[in-house]
Amino acid sequence: MVDIMFKFEAFSFKGICKTVALPLCPLMGENEGIEPVCYSRNVDLSGNLVFQPATLVIDVVAIIMTAIMIYHIRSKYTAVGRKEIVMFFYLYMVSVFLEMLLITDIIPTSSGAYPYFAAIHLGVVSATFWCLLLNGFVGFQFAEDGTPLSLWSIRISSFFIFVIVGVIALLTFNNVGPFSYNNPGVLWVFSFIINGIAFIVYVVSQIILVVNTLDDRWPLGDILFGTAFFLVGQVLMYVFSVVICDQVKHYVDGLFFGTICTLLSVMMVYKYWDSITKEDLEFSVGSKQNMWEVKELMAEDELSQQSYSNQTSPYPGSPSPYGQQQHQHYHHSPYDQPQHPY
Repeated sequence: MVDIMFKFEAFSFKGICKTVALPLCPLMGENEGIEPVCYSRNVDLSGNLVFQPATLVIDVVAIIMTAIMIYHIRSKYTAVGRKEIVMFFYLYMVSVFLEMLLITDIIPTSSGAYPYFAAIHLGVVSATFWCLLLNGFVGFQFAEDGTPLSLWSIRISSFFIFVIVGVIALLTFNNVGPFSYNNPGVLWVFSFIINGIAFIVYVVSQIILVVNTLDDRWPLGDILFGTAFFLVGQVLMYVFSVVICDQVKHYVDGLFFGTICTLLSVMMVYKYWDSITKEDLEFSVGSKQNMWEVKELMAEDELSQQSYSNQTSPYPGSPSPYGQQQHQHYHHSPYDQPQHPY
């Protein structure tokens, strides 16, 4: 039986790193880093040790699933906030890829490049939360979506967050000036408090958006499930990691379940965005998923024309002498126009 179940200390990674093996833990505390009490066992592949093999599989799945979501977002050519939300998924994909390199020891902790990649990873994670926060305000149309103001405000501010957190992390890892790996309070604030606030603001803003502007309440379910997945993942990772690792004989730990739940919460962000955005069929090119809607509308249009033709005829059941002419006049619809070249 392990000595501790979990240990969470404010403004310090010491207790956290004793609970779960985060990418920054080898750079915290003393020169040797902080080793968790219980962690997933390693796998020997052709003489190379691979750490966290189960989490590695989930990271690969997360990258593939994110690529699929990005493809579907980009295919909705006229959806509101398409270019803004896709930046969030790109950042999430990069953060997962960097995490995969760090936790599996593909980049060894003894390597001189490890602190730089760990700092970049922390910067990308914070930029991902910031980008999600700003996407929460796109639906309120403070700036019209897709415009340079909307896009570059997200890109530039996210880049600033990335640089600020990355530099703070690198200075902390190298024990430079007021930043120390024995007292990483500033880095802890960005990692937990500021990122947490960004997540909460996004959730609250989307609830307000749905309640005040949409007639459909089903998107609230997507928000609820996404929030639940994320919170459950954080609890499993930071509270029950040691217990899970001990009970399953070191095959997996809390990081495995935290990665799964984070992926599920990101998928619910996509599901929520997809449920509140509608594509303008008139300007959609190459999209077959809405063809049934076009056919249904055209069928209804033809039925209405036949009904109108019968009503205008002086003899019930016989065609109107003006039926052919009226049919030609009323048959035109937006869907009969040539597709827009873009």
